[in-house]
Amino acid sequence: MAKAKIAYVCSDCGAEYSKWQGQCNECGAWNTIREFRIPAMPAGTGSRNVNNQDRLGFAGALTSKVQKLSEVSLEEHRRYTTTFAEFDRVLGGGIIPGAAMIIGGHPGAGKSTLLLQTVCRLSKNYNILYVTGEESLQQVAMRACRLGLDTQNLNVVSETSIENICSFIENTRPQILVIDSIQVMHLSFIQSAPGSVSQVRESAAMLTRIAKTQGIACFIVGHVTKDGTLAGPKVLEHCVDCSILLEGDSNSKFRTLRCLKNRFGAVNEIGVFAMTDRGMREVSNPSAIFLNRSENICSGSCVMVIWEGTRPLLIELQALVDATQNPNPRRLTVGTDSNRLNMLLAVLHRHAGIQMYDQDVFINVVGGVKVEETCADLPLLCALISSYKDRPISRNTICFGEVGLSGEIRPVPSGQERIAEAAKHGFTRAIVPKDNAPHKKIENMEIIAVTSISQIIDLI
Repeated sequence: MAKAKIAYVCSDCGAEYSKWQGQCNECGAWNTIREFRIPAMPAGTGSRNVNNQDRLGFAGALTSKVQKLSEVSLEEHRRYTTTFAEFDRVLGGGIIPGAAMIIGGHPGAGKSTLLLQTVCRLSKNYNILYVTGEESLQQVAMRACRLGLDTQNLNVVSETSIENICSFIENTRPQILVIDSIQVMHLSFIQSAPGSVSQVRESAAMLTRIAKTQGIACFIVGHVTKDGTLAGPKVLEHCVDCSILLEGDSNSKFRTLRCLKNRFGAVNEIGVFAMTDRGMREVSNPSAIFLNRSENICSGSCVMVIWEGTRPLLIELQALVDATQNPNPRRLTVGTDSNRLNMLLAVLHRHAGIQMYDQDVFINVVGGVKVEETCADLPLLCALISSYKDRPISRNTICFGEVGLSGEIRPVPSGQERIAEAAKHGFTRAIVPKDNAPHKKIENMEIIAVTSISQIIDLI
């Protein structure tokens, strides 16, 4: 028998060290390195143990053949619906057999709850295996009972060994497999602690290979670090077909399901859910919750129309500009890029003569949505000018557009659809780039086409 050894693993990113230290060199987190005792391994076992791979069915003769690309079948894969329209939207239309999908999120975001609701509904028509490694079977059963789910046909097992999970898969032959979570899974022939980089990487690769070879749709739950990225090696995101992030503030009941990678559909799709005492409830009209505005009209608030995946969303953006005596004014953004804010402040100074070098600037996107589109440039400038001049913007006004370094207003994609979405919600005025102005008049909608930021100042 080999000697047992002690490893020190970061609980955020999975980096492994030979001795304890206060800060992780990989992710920069403090006091996240924990001690793990690796049990002794029998002599003769190791990372090159071919017998383990043979027993799992991954070694042997080639099963693929070389063929012409023109001979490849273009038949669409038959998808399984998740019974959640928002979940199906994020996945690109439903679950693909043989696809490996990873769902990440902060603790308490609702990853296990959403998956448990999904598989309980699907268990009536499909054979499903739910593998829980962090919770006991009693805890899973209690959650299902609390949510009022039908658990008659759902197969569950509490296991952390990939080898044992492969045996369960061979016996039950599931169509859908759920692994909760990848950070506690381990392979016996890898001499490192569960949660380490090598264990997470090899376990995810093994599960992905099982999904591909046996046509099983595999959901893998993963943790995220403090900065919101998926914990573990980056190769974990590369080996799966779909990477989904469940976002949400602990103080809010709303959760956003965002697709970061999808080999079978569009990326950057989002689905909105509400966490209730009966589990996740999908929100069919997300713009309504993001536009929960007060009746009082205040300066520094502007409504913009962003494009997420295949649909427009109306989001409220707020700005606060306040005089300061500090020689280094603060620039704080929540939901937008801080570098973009600094660039727009320079454009505002250079081409509009508005100086904010002695002002603190705070930007917030209401609802916890992260906006990465350049269409937020024009609403951001409008909110900044509105707060700086203390001139409120009409609550029936929406705007969108990109701002160039020379002060010009550039068009953005899907301008007609954005204006139509705003008209559905009762907005009567739209400030848009000139190239995005519709050719036909829209009923009850005043279109103001602008080409430079000087026109914006005159409007406000």
